Amino acid sequence: MKKSIAMLLAVAMTVSLAGCGGGQAETAGSAAEQTTAVEAAAGDTAESAETEEAAAGEDPYAELGDFTMIVGHAQPEGNPRYTSMEKFAEDVAEKTNGHVTVEVFANGQLGTEKEMLEQVVAGTVQGMRGGQFDFSPRLLMFTLPFLAQTREQVTALLNSDLAKKVCEEAEAETGTVIINLCDAGGWRQFSNSKHPITKPEDLQGLKMRTNGMNTIDKTFIALGATTTTIPYSDLYMGLKTGVADGQENPWVNVEGMKFYEVQPYFTEVNYQFHPDPFYVNAAWWNSLPTEYQDIISECATEMGTYNDQLIDETQEAARQAIIDAGCQIYVPTEEELQAFKDAVQVVYDQCVEEGILTAEELQELQDIVANAS
Repeated sequence: MKKSIAMLLAVAMTVSLAGCGGGQAETAGSAAEQTTAVEAAAGDTAESAETEEAAAGEDPYAELGDFTMIVGHAQPEGNPRYTSMEKFAEDVAEKTNGHVTVEVFANGQLGTEKEMLEQVVAGTVQGMRGGQFDFSPRLLMFTLPFLAQTREQVTALLNSDLAKKVCEEAEAETGTVIINLCDAGGWRQFSNSKHPITKPEDLQGLKMRTNGMNTIDKTFIALGATTTTIPYSDLYMGLKTGVADGQENPWVNVEGMKFYEVQPYFTEVNYQFHPDPFYVNAAWWNSLPTEYQDIISECATEMGTYNDQLIDETQEAARQAIIDAGCQIYVPTEEELQAFKDAVQVVYDQCVEEGILTAEELQELQDIVANAS
């Protein structure tokens, strides 16, 4: 705009100077040229003004309103969940031109995973991520011990029609919408402070920590251990003080929470993976304009893919950090691993009996795994 005004002034000065000399014809010609230049400059000025006004009105979301989405989770900085949630917040802000702000509270700042989910159900916060299935117990079917053994199998399970059906059930039962289902941290391993675990009998007499998840409790009991429930944020101290002898978690969680400082013996069993549901309060979700729902869903899908990629990239480094800290990691042979699998088959029957899944759904899960191999 300033440049256009300067052009007008320059043209006006030229007109004034031209009037002081030269012939009539020359003056008339110059005047005509100068008039054309003035009109062109004026046109440039008007066009520039229109461009600036158009640029100011290009925000397609300006009339949809502003929303804040408070989301909690339990993982510390550096964990794949933490990193992928930061990306989610940035992506949502960028794609909504800042009209949807995601405020992420990590490391259990809003409470335990169960408490955070209760807050989502109540609507005091808008979302949480974490393997908390108290209000959606059907998701436990994906945590059956030794159900899957490869990333391809995990991805196939979480993207299956069966997974979509179970997630859709959550809204009617809990007042939440699950907008993404990814991996909670990778394969889960056993650890303890007493001795190496090389066979199921080595768990007998050990007091193993669980997060209260049905299938973890059932698995440890089937292996001969007793269980005690300790919140994730309190687990380090629980292990250090002997409230529990051992625990189970993925390598990235063990490394991030420094459990290796109080757990010298690990067994790489890859016995379980956990879905990582992203719960959102249904009333809040349904209050959003459709455009924002589409954007948030897209960002959540990208977040889940990124999360699983980070897990695959970081779990080996986390495992090595545990070894470097002086811990022992026992890797069972195929025959030894089969003994663990045989010992926990009873968990499958128990879950069917309790209605976590039907026999037909169990077969569907096993078919998904077989076809993904």
